[in-house]
Amino acid sequence: MTAATAPAIHADPGGLGTLRLLVRALRYVAPFRRRFAQKLALLLASMLPLLVLPWPAKIVLDHVIEGIPIGAQARPYPTPVAALLDGLVGQEPVWILLAVVGFQLALVALFGAAGSGSSERDSADAYLSSGQDQATRTDNEANAGFSVTSGLLGLFDLRFTIRLTQAVNHHYRGRLFERIQALPLATFDDQRIGDAVFRVLYDTPAITSAVYRILLTPVAAGAFALAVVATLRSLYGDHPVLWQAGAALLGIGFAVALPFAGMLRRRSLAARGASAAATSSLEEGLANVLAVQGLGAESHARGHFDRASWGSFQSHRALVGLGMIIFLAALGPALWVATRVFGYVAGLVIEGELSRGDFLLLFTYYLMLAFACVELGSLWLRVQEAAAGLSRVFFLMDLPSEQEAPGVATLAPLASEVRIEDAHFAFADGTRALRGVSLALRVGEVTALVGPAGAGKTTLAYLLPRFLEPQAGRVHFDGVDVRTATRASLRAQVSFVFQETALFDATVEENLRLAKPGASETELRRAARNAGADEFIRALPEGYRTPLGRSGGKLSGGQRQRLAIARALLRDPRVLILDEPTSALDAETEQRLVEALREASRERAVLVIAHRLSTVRHADRIAFLEAGRIIESGSHDELMARPGGAYRRFVELQRPDAD
Repeated sequence: MTAATAPAIHADPGGLGTLRLLVRALRYVAPFRRRFAQKLALLLASMLPLLVLPWPAKIVLDHVIEGIPIGAQARPYPTPVAALLDGLVGQEPVWILLAVVGFQLALVALFGAAGSGSSERDSADAYLSSGQDQATRTDNEANAGFSVTSGLLGLFDLRFTIRLTQAVNHHYRGRLFERIQALPLATFDDQRIGDAVFRVLYDTPAITSAVYRILLTPVAAGAFALAVVATLRSLYGDHPVLWQAGAALLGIGFAVALPFAGMLRRRSLAARGASAAATSSLEEGLANVLAVQGLGAESHARGHFDRASWGSFQSHRALVGLGMIIFLAALGPALWVATRVFGYVAGLVIEGELSRGDFLLLFTYYLMLAFACVELGSLWLRVQEAAAGLSRVFFLMDLPSEQEAPGVATLAPLASEVRIEDAHFAFADGTRALRGVSLALRVGEVTALVGPAGAGKTTLAYLLPRFLEPQAGRVHFDGVDVRTATRASLRAQVSFVFQETALFDATVEENLRLAKPGASETELRRAARNAGADEFIRALPEGYRTPLGRSGGKLSGGQRQRLAIARALLRDPRVLILDEPTSALDAETEQRLVEALREASRERAVLVIAHRLSTVRHADRIAFLEAGRIIESGSHDELMARPGGAYRRFVELQRPDAD
């Protein structure tokens, strides 16, 4: 991103900023609110069987192992359990055991529940194989599914959650990619593309993660904690310490979370930034592998990537280390509360006020209550890592895009002339590229723009489709200021052939049709012939249906350039701009292209940016640009007739006997 828009290090949003991010994340999932409501209903339904889970173990311990007759226990069973046991009154212990086993099998089939403690309760989840850096962990989150139960209900919940997680992440990956496509051309000039890739692929899952936590955790854990407390109060209301201890754990969770929240958020931001740097290093290394090999710099490139990659793992270890510190900070107070509670319960069992089955029941319920309180208490802590990803996603979302001014209209097809008047342009760092440039491009003419490197030629061309906006001056199409027209209608009339050829990993035909999806076979081949590409295309293994590989890697530099020119011609624009179109062409192909440009200019305005004399000498008009100013303009013969002229010196430098 430009220096004006992107800080080198992503700023910590702070506590209040984190709250704003979470609220915004909730708004972003509004299109999925019905499915999130269904997920919440499934979660609540999955948690109800957990209240029944401890009772079979109590029944076996009290009435099978201890031999206490049903109905003779010190404390009555709750109504649902008592109704289940009515048919077992007076039965032998073996029949009671068989009945309980049958009940457990039903729980296993429906909910995956098969025991008396949390460690014996089955659950369902699905994750990808995961490493320990931020990228693989967040890619895991983008495909994750979970359910607090297993069995038939858990598997249905699992499948539903996987589909919801993937749908949300796919939606917002697409939204962020679309947003990046709408940013001004220069947005990523100073920012590595790898960082944007990381944000699209690995930061967007933070939306799902945050929403799951701030929507599901308070409702599900809160409702479950209240249900457990209500059960404990109804059965053991004369011992309030049992449920009050759970509330104490909730307070411990909040007390530990608050001091560490900011630190955890900053560590998470650092981890994501380090992983993005590793992604950028990999992207640069692969994109420039030929240059690296040509310079014998493999060890340097490897060292650069090693440092970035290892840095991402170090950042993650720091994050894990902080999590361990937080755990230890909470462990001491929690163990103290647990010791007091279970010492109290053990005393009641010894005194005979509670049975051994009651002890097991209370132990299980207390663990459930403790886990629910820990989930609620650590909620603010858990959302900090998601807030780091949200901050990076919304940062891109909030970059200023190309906005249409009020009242803009569709631009009519160019009929006669494009005129640039007194254009000035400076980059964000203050570098001045254009200084009062005026230039006219006429339909039916080829205009050549020449000059030394860095003179501002490409910058001037970028003003025509409004890739860049002049700080002063105007661009007119047939006298209409382009700022009063929609960008879409303006850019529909302009085709660019860039100096850096842009081809996609697709077939020849698909690359051509990018310019005009509905083009006929005749149009495809005519454009290819005019660009001097038809012959080599037909010689490829599958002709126009030959896959080109990444960035057209199966073609030579000249072939890629000719294909890019053919694509621009296929679009049939009113203005055709070619930036160094012949730099990779042989003399014969260049001559054919110059003839094709002459033919193309009969119905459109053509602007050619070039250094080669053979490309520009036959242009109708030549403008010589130097230091952001047009210092000479005219035909080749007119400019050559000026002794000591800038264009004449430019030509003489290209002659074999110039030295």
